[in-house]
Amino acid sequence: MLSRILFKRTPLCAIARATTVSTRVVVPKFTQISVSARNYSSHHEEETFEEFTARFEKEFDQAYDLFEVQRVLNNCFSYDLVPAPAVIEKALRAVRRVNDLPTAIRVFEALKFKVEDEAQYKAYLEELKDVREELGIPLREELFKETESTH
Repeated sequence: MLSRILFKRTPLCAIARATTVSTRVVVPKFTQISVSARNYSSHHEEETFEEFTARFEKEFDQAYDLFEVQRVLNNCFSYDLVPAPAVIEKALRAVRRVNDLPTAIRVFEALKFKVEDEAQYKAYLEELKDVREELGIPLREELFKETESTH
């Protein structure tokens, strides 16, 4: 009974009368249109590799929480170059400073994806071997030896 009262049918003639109200669209007139284009990466357009390395070393030193470390990692690996071992070392130290081992392992996965060939990856691993041992960071290949050989 209550549903009949709440959802009472409205006669079609009442709906037709209600919808025949005239509508006027008001279009504002613009006297001045301001258009500006943003160049988001304009301050990094002419950066040498040494400047890139110094900038990201500084950013990893200043990263204070996991979000900041991951943001800087994302920015660092988004460029069309492989970061220097010094940058990777600073990244690993920043990741261990915020105590996030999975991100530290992912740094090496990203590095493996970023390098051109296996020899270059092994050269990075050799260069960063002492840092890995000092910080206790295993590689994904070491953790999942049998899983990768079956794929």
